Amino acid sequence: MTCSLSALEQRASTSVQPLRFNWRSTGQIGLWGLCLLIGLGGCGGTEPNPVGEAADSATAEKPIVVATSTLITDWAQQVGGEEIELVSILQPGADPHVYEPTPADTRAFETADLILYNGYNLEPGLIRLMNAAGTAADKQAVGEAVPPLQLDKEGRQVPDPHVWGNAANTIQMVEAIRDALIEQSPEDRDLFTQNADRLMAQLADLHTWIQQQTATIPVDQRKLVTTHDAFQYYAQAYGLSVAGTLIGISTEEQPSAQTVQKLVEAIRGIGVPAIFAETTINPQLISTVATEAQVKLADPPLYSDSIGAPGSNADSYIKMMVLNTETIVQNLGGQITPFTVLSPPSQ
Repeated sequence: MTCSLSALEQRASTSVQPLRFNWRSTGQIGLWGLCLLIGLGGCGGTEPNPVGEAADSATAEKPIVVATSTLITDWAQQVGGEEIELVSILQPGADPHVYEPTPADTRAFETADLILYNGYNLEPGLIRLMNAAGTAADKQAVGEAVPPLQLDKEGRQVPDPHVWGNAANTIQMVEAIRDALIEQSPEDRDLFTQNADRLMAQLADLHTWIQQQTATIPVDQRKLVTTHDAFQYYAQAYGLSVAGTLIGISTEEQPSAQTVQKLVEAIRGIGVPAIFAETTINPQLISTVATEAQVKLADPPLYSDSIGAPGSNADSYIKMMVLNTETIVQNLGGQITPFTVLSPPSQ
């Protein structure tokens, strides 16, 4: 639902303190606006609004729902349909680990009725801003509906935030979104429930399909080497192991020359046929690793922390997971049986 900035500002209850813009976030917002103008990927009636847009006077009674990540935006849009005003903060391709909030993000939090965020410190800058914004909105950490895996970070155990890597976990996240939306708009309980049920059925089919595909990979090649440590849930759910990563959980980390060399040596030792870049991270270093280890760098890169741009073959969570699985299975020596992506829930 397309809405105006003025309507959002009218609902703001506190003044906005200036924050520093950076070129990445402003460029992403500009690209999203261009997509809306030219209609890429069917942008229109049910597309989430870019940050800074909310309900006009005719729809102001609908709850304003702010989603931090593109993944959460996708699920909230499918469950909420036309009965919510959905504002997406991160745009396709944005990295939640290092995203720097803008003044528009402050306005979005201040005017929201409900904020849906991942949690487990996936989006640290946005979590800090949300907690400091003085918003009266309800807040739901949908990723924290799932008990986390614990990973080592500099000698301490921290929760791994990439819980959506297991499609069965995503069912729990959709349930959390459904319940939060029902609390905001009880009169739409039936619609939210129907939409959530349909989406969860698709996710169950996806989970089974991924298990079937990864099972075709030769046992000694079921090993993932990726740019950052975002595929532990995927590996655990689908019979693989994470044999190495260039950096850890957060893309804020900068690998040393020693880390790069150790990864090269590890790849040579395990004998995997391919390693994997990711769409939200500069591929230069992982490409260097592939060259030095004399293994293939898989193409296309994997989607880890964001879905693809509207109109791409990864512009929803389900399509993203299908594409990732096709890439992983085919590059590790398995065989793919096509997955039919079902149509989205009726609105």
